[in-house]
Amino acid sequence: MKKKSDKASAISVKFLLVSLLFVAALLLFGFIADEIVLEKEDLFDTHVFDFFAQFRSPAYLQAARTLTFFGSSTFFLPAYSLLVLYFLMKRKHAYALDIALVGSSSMLLLTVLKNSFRRQRPDHPIFAALTNYSFPSGHALSSFIFCSVLIYIVWNGRLKQGWKWLLSVLFFLFAICIGISRIVLRYHYASDVVAGFCLGFAWALLSLWLLKKIRGNRNQTQPQQQQVSA
Repeated sequence: MKKKSDKASAISVKFLLVSLLFVAALLLFGFIADEIVLEKEDLFDTHVFDFFAQFRSPAYLQAARTLTFFGSSTFFLPAYSLLVLYFLMKRKHAYALDIALVGSSSMLLLTVLKNSFRRQRPDHPIFAALTNYSFPSGHALSSFIFCSVLIYIVWNGRLKQGWKWLLSVLFFLFAICIGISRIVLRYHYASDVVAGFCLGFAWALLSLWLLKKIRGNRNQTQPQQQQVSA
């Protein structure tokens, strides 16, 4: 009985912590959207641009350009497709459906937000200028969601605890580096990137939680229907 109580308590603490992080991410996104984007307060973005400008070198810019590829649709479309195909071949249809829904819904969300805020890109990009809108950063949002999906897969796998933590940290840092590359190349303001991370974190949590909840309710309903039919 005590073990059940301890387990329930641990779950409650975990749920509370995740809920607080979810709310904090949404609040920070809202603050950035209101105070920086709508009110056009550029002090934060200017300071961040100045900070990264002092490290600028050909090798540094090339590294940023390489990293930014891994946050593009050119990478994500085949990456998501391969993940979905892999789990379909493994007959893990729930995983395949989850990944497809999280990936496609995040792209829809991004499109809606970019066309709602219509923030222009920073001036003087390092390479070719982009013509679509800037807020929030699609690379930051998409990379954070994709890495969250990978972390979700890792933690539901059979790896040892240490490997799970190591891979999770590496995926998280990789997503952060992709976001920073967008600032270095002056394709995004720092506020775009931070907002993208916040929204990506919140959307990944909400999507995966909802899908798990729906599947749990469906699994509970099926045995009841079988009992009635019997």
